[in-house]
Amino acid sequence: MHAHRVLRGIKILLLALVIATALGFVVKGLWNALMPQIFGWNHITFWQALGLLVLSKILFGGFHRHAGGHRRWKDRMKERLEQMTPEQRERFREGMLCGRSPFRATEPEARP
Repeated sequence: MHAHRVLRGIKILLLALVIATALGFVVKGLWNALMPQIFGWNHITFWQALGLLVLSKILFGGFHRHAGGHRRWKDRMKERLEQMTPEQRERFREGMLCGRSPFRATEPEARP
């Protein structure tokens, strides 16, 4: 059982390295193809491209697990549905099925 976890961890690590390497080369290639001609900036190396990836992740994405956020959203929705009356729940479900806002207080006016 323990060997299975170690093997799985090694596979995940190798996959992460392959993905990081591929993304580094993609960023380097795009940067070197576009930025010097458009803005007159210098070419970058592979390591600078990886640094840009990490910097952009820190500035724009953060380092958090996405799966936990989905679970919290699901729990909040379940709690919210439990607090609704049966009529509100039915209106919510109808709204989700036909694409209109489920929280609208009144029905939309008919258009001529």
